Amino acid sequence: MSQSLDSLTQALLDAARRAGADGADAIALQGTSVSVDVRAGALEHAERSEGLDLGLRVFLGQRQANVSSSDARAETIETMAERAVAMAREAPEDPMIGLASPDQLAQHWDIAALELADPADEPAPANLQEDAARAEAAALAHDGISQVQAASAGYGETSVHLAASNGFSGGYRRTSRSVSCVAIAGTGAEMERDYDGDSRIFQADLRSSGEIGDTAARRALARLNAKQPPTGTFPVLFDERISSSLIGHLLGAANGAAVARGSSWLLDKLGQQVLPDTLSIIEDPHRPRVMGSRPFDAEGLPTQRRAIVENGTLTGWTLDLANARKLGMASTGNAAKGTSAPPSPSTWNIALTQGTSSRSDLIRDMGTGLVVTSLIGSTINPNTGDYSRGAAGFWVEDGEITHAINECTIAGNLNDMLRRIIPANDARTHLSNVVPSLLIEGLTLAGS
Repeated sequence: MSQSLDSLTQALLDAARRAGADGADAIALQGTSVSVDVRAGALEHAERSEGLDLGLRVFLGQRQANVSSSDARAETIETMAERAVAMAREAPEDPMIGLASPDQLAQHWDIAALELADPADEPAPANLQEDAARAEAAALAHDGISQVQAASAGYGETSVHLAASNGFSGGYRRTSRSVSCVAIAGTGAEMERDYDGDSRIFQADLRSSGEIGDTAARRALARLNAKQPPTGTFPVLFDERISSSLIGHLLGAANGAAVARGSSWLLDKLGQQVLPDTLSIIEDPHRPRVMGSRPFDAEGLPTQRRAIVENGTLTGWTLDLANARKLGMASTGNAAKGTSAPPSPSTWNIALTQGTSSRSDLIRDMGTGLVVTSLIGSTINPNTGDYSRGAAGFWVEDGEITHAINECTIAGNLNDMLRRIIPANDARTHLSNVVPSLLIEGLTLAGS
């Protein structure tokens, strides 16, 4: 590429000004992605992609429009700006849109401290193939594993630069490295499958391929001979692999866009208890080597550590500038955007307070109930919090896992469910969402 990303965003801003825009912001993304799949010990598929994407948002008074392109030629940039301004002239007025004022902008940040990019060289395709092959071989080494549906390894690198006519300009580079494996146990109608995988910023932090394949196989074998559970009311333990989905429903309801639309079951819960008073949800976008970390948001505001829920009490909404203005509040520095649409609120790294008991302790103490390891489909009423999801996992009798479970439905209401959660202490702290296994008493199961 002949131009740097910062010079491309400046070119977009300059073109917007020449086209008659009152203000503008621009984003440039450049990425590389490599993936390798292995089957039966041989290379099945290899793919490499490289791309550049540009996005421009222009303002005419209280009207805005977005355009995007993957072509960085000067004539294309001029055309983008002209089209964006023409679109903005036809757009409806919105009194809440607009760029941040200069005094709101992030001024100083330390990209190196966040460790968002591995300084090591991009791995060779042969190294990725070797990782995938090792994962597959480790899974197939287990008796009862009939095949490996997928064994994959990948690498990604993305550079992003943001600039706006209010004076903001900043960017960073991010890398990722991953290995995954999906193992199938049994044959015919009795087949079951499960998976394991890992994704990290730094290659050195990645779990071994052999461990990933081994875990995928053990999980698949444990799901054989599954039965339906009885219908009734039982305690349910959401395994750490899927427990973050429960907290995700809460975060979605606390999103300022949903609140501003009036379509959130947390609408009247600000300042009220939504979790047990021993639990908090902390957002920290400055954790090193974590996928969700970033020094500033998509509107150039500084990101910050904050308590979304503190000692069980909902303390505030997740806001970008426009939704903050609609609600008469200040942005929390949580704007996210791509190249083709205006910003919207999004959370960064979050962590739920961990408990003092292990997952095994909670299983022992739950008596008779269900451990959920996978969820299927979703019926969540955004206005009431009514919850219904298909599930599979393991049945517990007298505090011990007895057999695998499938084809059941869990139902409840998130308002009540989340106030009763009991956390284990098994959350993986390297993840962007650090949420342990969660036990909830008294959920409705629909089974046999």
